[in-house]
Amino acid sequence: MGRGRSAGYGHQRDLILAQAALAFARAGYQGTSMNEVAQACGLSKATLYHYYRDKYDLLVSIADGHVSRLQAIVGDALAAPLGAQERMRSLIGRLLQEYALARHAHRVLTEDVRYLAPADRERILDKEREVVDGFAQVVGALRPDLQAQALGKPLTMLLFGMINWLFTWLKPDGALDHEAMAPIVADLFLGGLAAVRAPTAAPTAAG
Repeated sequence: MGRGRSAGYGHQRDLILAQAALAFARAGYQGTSMNEVAQACGLSKATLYHYYRDKYDLLVSIADGHVSRLQAIVGDALAAPLGAQERMRSLIGRLLQEYALARHAHRVLTEDVRYLAPADRERILDKEREVVDGFAQVVGALRPDLQAQALGKPLTMLLFGMINWLFTWLKPDGALDHEAMAPIVADLFLGGLAAVRAPTAAPTAAG
């Protein structure tokens, strides 16, 4: 019978992922070596390979783990007995909370997904699409009159344009943090959403 894994195996894997995400976020996936990850973790390279077979395995685990948590947040919010506005506020707040806790993983998902093999990239992009679709459902509930113009997803992408790139300017030690920004983003989006009008058909050019 093979020897089982120790009780701390999963915890050590999580610690390694956190250090790898930090290293990738700072130097990029291609600019980081397994030696550097091992040093950041205080492990030998041989020990690191006991947990992850190579650098690519780390990248897949970081990206897939982060997007899976986002997927779970959306699933929980859609299942909760909430009104549309409260649901949207919950989604924005919980998503930004996850971004704050996993800001390095979020940067990796945003910037390094292009290094994934096609099958892995498509699987992770499918999960991202589920996240977007969940938000779009709530947008549709907030503005059902815009459904005929199929504006739910474009409006959702405008919202993600606000929140997905917070890491580029929101400083962890600044006056504002993700928790403070969540109601601001919700107020801005929900307040602006009410004013959105369906686009009119473009005029036909004279023949």
